Amino acid sequence: MPQDIDIEKLEAELEYQFQNRELLYRALIHRSFAYENPDIEMDNETLEFLGDSVLGLAISHILLERFPEYDEGELSRLRSSIVNERELAQISSSVHLGEYLLLGKGEELSGGRKKPSLLADALEALLAAVYLDGGLECAVRIVKKMFYGYLENREEEYLLKALDKDYKTQLQEFTQARLKLTPTYFLESEAGPDHDKTFHMRVVIGDRVLASGSGKSKKEAQQEAARKAMEQIVEGPEFLTLDES
Repeated sequence: MPQDIDIEKLEAELEYQFQNRELLYRALIHRSFAYENPDIEMDNETLEFLGDSVLGLAISHILLERFPEYDEGELSRLRSSIVNERELAQISSSVHLGEYLLLGKGEELSGGRKKPSLLADALEALLAAVYLDGGLECAVRIVKKMFYGYLENREEEYLLKALDKDYKTQLQEFTQARLKLTPTYFLESEAGPDHDKTFHMRVVIGDRVLASGSGKSKKEAQQEAARKAMEQIVEGPEFLTLDES
């Protein structure tokens, strides 16, 4: 594994020492680096998949402690407003995670260390590495350290306003209440090199395309499509009336 990463410094940032540092290295390997180094067999994408679940569980626990009076819907919407690309990238930056990533030359040149999608994915991979190394208790402790102060430094009014940022949740709640249907998202196309792709997604309800959106990640493109759909609904709720003929 590369020796030019100050692993001990990163562990100090996390206040966690890995028993198996190979897991930590793997969490830092972007696919662009693995592609340019054939001797490296794995990148951090599968860890990212696991880390998404670890993070969701930990954040749910924190929110239940902080807002015991909130109902399930409010807690779910709050969690969605926190566990999203923009917020995760900010948390990732707070522990300087971008400095430690192993990137391919193209990704490095295109500013990959500061890309929100890349930072968010790396944070999820890191949490999965902690979970595999030390168990769920250690992972939850680190999530609390990263996010609890972040939540405490925001007034409750700010958090409640954050609910409105999750357009996918808004659209789903509206369509389920109005039509008893759940929106579905489809990839229309993607363009650009691997290190700088743009994704184009469409959101569909029944057989009807509501809107399309673009972004530097599929999640971002889905949110943009949902935002455009919600704008049309606000302008005229009849927009969502489906043809039953």
